[in-house]
This record gives sequence, structure tokens and C-alpha cells, in this order.
Amino acid sequence: MSPQTQTEQVHHVSFAWSRSTRVAFRFCFVYFGLFCLMTQILGSLILFNVDLPDPSALGPVRQTVFWTAAHLFGAKLPLVYTGSGSGDKTYDWVLAFCLLMVAAISTAIWSVLDRRRENYAALYKWFRVFMRFALASQMFVYGMAKIVPLQMPAPYLTRLVEPSGSLSPMGVLWFSIGASPAYEIFAGSAEMLGGLLLVVPRTTLLGALICLVDMIQVFALNMTYDVPVKLFSFHLILMALFLLAPDFRRLVDFLCLRREVNASADPPLFRTRRANRIALVAQIVFAVWLVGMNAYGSWKSWFTYGGGRPKSPLYGIWDVDQLAVDGQPPAPAASGQDRWRRVIFDFNTRATFQHPDDSFAWFGVSFNQPNRTLALTKDDDKKWKASFTYQRPAKDRLILDGDVDSHKIHMQLQLVDRDKLLLISRGFHWVQEYPFNR
Repeated sequence: MSPQTQTEQVHHVSFAWSRSTRVAFRFCFVYFGLFCLMTQILGSLILFNVDLPDPSALGPVRQTVFWTAAHLFGAKLPLVYTGSGSGDKTYDWVLAFCLLMVAAISTAIWSVLDRRRENYAALYKWFRVFMRFALASQMFVYGMAKIVPLQMPAPYLTRLVEPSGSLSPMGVLWFSIGASPAYEIFAGSAEMLGGLLLVVPRTTLLGALICLVDMIQVFALNMTYDVPVKLFSFHLILMALFLLAPDFRRLVDFLCLRREVNASADPPLFRTRRANRIALVAQIVFAVWLVGMNAYGSWKSWFTYGGGRPKSPLYGIWDVDQLAVDGQPPAPAASGQDRWRRVIFDFNTRATFQHPDDSFAWFGVSFNQPNRTLALTKDDDKKWKASFTYQRPAKDRLILDGDVDSHKIHMQLQLVDRDKLLLISRGFHWVQEYPFNR
């Protein structure tokens, strides 16, 4: 071997692992590997913004989960397994149980067949790379969805007039964070920072610590506000702990016992410095691609359903000043469903009617602006239809005339000045002589 080659070679001493460490690694390798393959992590790592089949919903997996749910937990079939938007479905919990059982059985078999192995240093260093990017990808997904305020959007018009007591705990959380985009951007930046630090081996320890703190906060919010991402956020905590595991003793020595500690680094992937430099560049390029694709997707979504989305031609909260049904005002004893208090036009294809009891009715809406007409539809009743002509004699005045459920309707409406609502107008103050808590 030439002196130059000897200089470039990276030496890494391998030690025999304890039996418990070997067993723990086998279990983590199988369980986290399967979990990443069965969740959104796979799509985030492979092809962002491309529709992939959900591995957890494929036939053999689905049938196994259904059988386990019915025979071990007495669940009624079929289970909701796709399209609900919840990460805490019965299906998800039973799937996690199945993965635990597969990992436990696999670990036992692996331990018997490979009991003479001293360590898994080579497999560990590559699996650690996978875990770094698996966790980082989720930090990028959720971080970018907050930096471009999409996950918790600014309160929609309906939220601004909805009684706070009728909000769910999750609705309160989404409403409050969405009302403060600066805080949402700050939280997203913290998640992005943790993910970016995971990309570089030298900063993995700091990145994993930041991700751990971020995810503990997210998990606490999910638990206390009943957000259905409890199971997934808990797994992100476990993934951060896996990355921190080799440095637990050093962290305790440094943070708690105030002892000097030696520098720590990820085990090198290759034997030569040149190969490791190339691997580092490849990891950085891959991370840039992940961040770029998340940024592109979030920016595109901003103009699809975020703050930059198309607004309704009649955008605003409209108070009903006058209402006539078949030429007569509704009787005082009429049910709330026969009377309207407000009409809200926010999204381009949706309209909301608020009743005097503060309940809401949602409709699909389509506009014909040249003819100044609009048509309403109900999602749960395809035969129901309503149509109106509209006039706007002034910017803050609206007149609707039309047919609803075989009745002639005439409404005169007044536009609510959204900018005068306290949540919108209060703003930020450095100096407050007294608390302004309304």
C-alpha cells in the first residue's frame, strides 16, 4: 500500500457489542425499517408529490391487519384504512401492533441464527444514514408546510364568526396557530433546522437533539388537543432517540455530570477519505433535492388552497339585513333551518350559510359572472338545487333573488368589514400598559 493511500485511509475500530445491544439493534432495524416502508416516510424519500400506492393498504397487509383487528381486538370490519386524513385510525394502531409482532419474532429468529456475531458495525452505519434521512424528510415536510403557512392556515371566514365554544380542541389549536403566522413560521423553521443538521454526519447529534425537542412539543400538542397524529409523532420521537442512542452516555456526562467528553462522529461509510467526501456531497445533494421539492410543493399549494388561492367573486362575510320567503318575512317561530343570519363566500367553489343558532350549512357553489348568477348544490343530496341572481349596488351591499327548495327567496345583505375584527386588527404591540386579553 502506498504512503498516499495510507494517508487517505480512514481507520475505524470495531468493538464487540453487548448481547442486549445486538438484540436491540436487530429489533430496531426490523421495526423502524418496516414502519418507514408502511407510512408516508417512504413516499417522502422516494418521489415527492407523486401518487404512490399506500403500502399499508395493499392486499396482504390489509388482510393481515383486518384479521388481527377482528380476531385479537374484536373490531368490527371493515376498518377505515385510507382517505380519512387521520393517522390514529383503528387500522393504524393495529398495523403498529402487527409490525411490533413481526419485529419481535424476526428479532428472536435472527438472534438464534446469528448468535455468534460480535457486532453489526457495517450494517449499522448504513442503517443510520437511512434513519437520518427518514427523520429529516419528515422535518422537511412538516417544516416547509409551516414556513409556507399551510398546515395551520389563517382562519377562514367561517372560523371568524363561529362561536369558540363550538370548536373542537384540534380546531382551537389550528385556529390559534393559524392566527399567528409568525409563530407558525418560527415552529416550521425549528423543524427545518433539525432536519438540515441531520444531513451532515458531523452535526447529526445536534440535529437529533433539536428534532427530539421539536417532536416532543408536537406530540404534547397532539395529546392535549386530540390531534390524530399521535402515533406517527411518537414514532418520530423514537427515531430521534435511536439516532441519539450512541451518545446517551456522553450527553449524560457532559450535561449532568459535567465531565469532559471526547468528540464523537458517525462511523465512516467507506475506507478512504475521498470516498467519504463523495458520500457527503451525495447526501447534501439529496437533502437539497428533498428541501427543494418540499418548497416547490408548498409554494404550489399556497396558490391552490392556501392564502394565495383564488377567492370567491363575492368574497366576504355578509350579514342578512332582510330576508323574505315567498314574499313574506320568516315567522318568528320558524325553525333555525328556515332562517339565515349570515352568508359567507370564501372559497371559489363553496358557500356557507349561518343560521340564527350559529349552526352552519355548507353548499357547493358555481358562479356565472357575466350573467351575475350563482347555483348552490348539496353534497349529500344530488337532487337538491338552488339558484340566485345577484346584484351589488355598492361594494358593501348585496342582493340575492332566487329559488330554494321550491320557495322564492329575497335577501339583502351587508358586508362585514373583516379588517375591523379584533383578531385581524389587533396586531403586535411592544408596549402595553395593561394586558389586552379579550
